[in-house]
Amino acid sequence: MKVVICGAGLVGTSIAQHLASENNDVTVVEQDYSLVRRIGETLDVRSIYGHASEPDILEQAGAREADMLIAVTFSDEINMVACQVAHSLFEVPTKIARIRRPGYLKPIWGDLFSRENMPIDVIISPEREVARAIGRRLHVPGGFDVVPMAGGLVSVVGVRCAEDCPIINTPIKQLTQLFPDLNIVIVGIIRNDKGIVPKSNDHMLPGDDVYFICDSTHLNRAMATFGHEEEEGRSVIIAGGGNIGLTLAEEIEQEHAGVRSRVIEFDEDRAKSVAQQLDQTMVLNGDVLDMEILEEANISNTETFVAVSNDDEVNIIGSLLAKRAGAKRTIALINKHSYAQLINTLGIDAVVNPRMITVSSILQHVRRGRIRGIYSVREDFGEIIEAEAHETSSLVGKTLRDSDLPTGVIIGAIIRGEDILVPRGNSVIQKHDRIVLFTTYEAVKRVEKLFAVRVDFF
Repeated sequence: MKVVICGAGLVGTSIAQHLASENNDVTVVEQDYSLVRRIGETLDVRSIYGHASEPDILEQAGAREADMLIAVTFSDEINMVACQVAHSLFEVPTKIARIRRPGYLKPIWGDLFSRENMPIDVIISPEREVARAIGRRLHVPGGFDVVPMAGGLVSVVGVRCAEDCPIINTPIKQLTQLFPDLNIVIVGIIRNDKGIVPKSNDHMLPGDDVYFICDSTHLNRAMATFGHEEEEGRSVIIAGGGNIGLTLAEEIEQEHAGVRSRVIEFDEDRAKSVAQQLDQTMVLNGDVLDMEILEEANISNTETFVAVSNDDEVNIIGSLLAKRAGAKRTIALINKHSYAQLINTLGIDAVVNPRMITVSSILQHVRRGRIRGIYSVREDFGEIIEAEAHETSSLVGKTLRDSDLPTGVIIGAIIRGEDILVPRGNSVIQKHDRIVLFTTYEAVKRVEKLFAVRVDFF
């Protein structure tokens, strides 16, 4: 597949790295020459210096032969114009744009991005995606990662094993015997910052981060199995009133009935603006690193503190101060991967990485085969994929034991209609089943082929 990526920032570089490692033909366009040189030296991609919205530059990047254009520059306007030029002049089949300013995304302007006006096939809003990701963590306070799949029928959860976790040092194969009615499959373990695809004889240790896939109706029981029975938080402090903080506050007002939230914003004018846009949320103007402001926000009686400013250091230090002042749970937005690796030792409960959330959203539309959903589990480990088994798939009609699944792939759930089936060795996949699985990045291409529709079917 030939892909043109506009923008060599963190998101553009991550997308280019993923696609290049899977032998796609990737060209990156960037107007910062230092980024052009860096990406050309570190990745097996073409890099072109220039403005991504200019026709000459896009033609030089190969837009005329491209299957897809992904516009993730720092400018919404450049992203939109690049998609328009790709459509009008080069007939690129699929255009994806990152749009950050909420003014472009209001429902009243829903026709703006129609094919007749500004033809963008997929719009990615990092602010909305991050706000939703944090909202899901509020629902399941014991999980550091919570992702719904199959229309919410299945949940993918990341949970940390504490010293008192009831199932540490228990071989995974024994969990079925201990909890025969619990629909849960452990698909990944992160230990000492290294991803492990678990085998039946493996067991979990204190400090492990574990990813499991379960029937959503069994989620509370699954969390209790890991020793997490925390109740959903009813009070939230949001540190940072930028686009993410505002979107999260709006999400809480609309989707979390009974949850009381407060926003702390440093800039006085921005604080006034945010207060005017919220109906049920108190907005405080001040420095989140000032204990007086935290006390004014009633931090000692707050269940969840969420730091989403545009400064990683402020988010980390603010979360530590909030924890010390009495907040039961802290969530910090971290952009730098090197910082995220320190979180376990610092005592922050969960990290939200906007780059990885955005990358997951984009990859969902890049993967081939009948892929319905994707979530990236660290950029060096693998992906959770939801896919539909077409009747031409080599999986259909065979037991999982005889399916010759690629190394690094674990099937976590089979969805047949509204029924959730726990995969066993003698399970047989039928046509139109939806499969939720984990795959390492090395096996992604083979997974795509498993769910591809053969040409001779048509």
